[in-house]
Amino acid sequence: MGRHEKREQVFLLLFQVEFHAPEEMDRQGRLFVEDNEAIGSQKDADYIEARCQAVREKVPEIDRFINDNTQGWNTARMGKVELAALRLAIYEMRFDDDIPTGVAIDEAVEIAKKYGQDNSGAFVNAILAKIVKLGD
Repeated sequence: MGRHEKREQVFLLLFQVEFHAPEEMDRQGRLFVEDNEAIGSQKDADYIEARCQAVREKVPEIDRFINDNTQGWNTARMGKVELAALRLAIYEMRFDDDIPTGVAIDEAVEIAKKYGQDNSGAFVNAILAKIVKLGD
């Protein structure tokens, strides 16, 4: 399983965060990897669960960052697909030095296009572009 596929699986698991109580997410993570034919190895399953957990731990900080840096939008108003894609991308941009910012943005946009509505990719791209500009 390549990085793109792993990232997509992390996104799918992260998407579930909005639909389950925090105390249920460990169980949901285990069920997700057990029932998922796309995950080929235990090593991949462990990576996906660990990565999702790492992002979940930073969600309050990531959401504050999103809310502080967007006008007219906040995490409560965003679609769940876009929010999960943004959270993953911002986690990668701010907390993972191994992933270039451009890759994090490109992957988030592709995920939003695949799983979201017609304008989801553009929405995610616009927010991430604004966040990158703030860092300049």
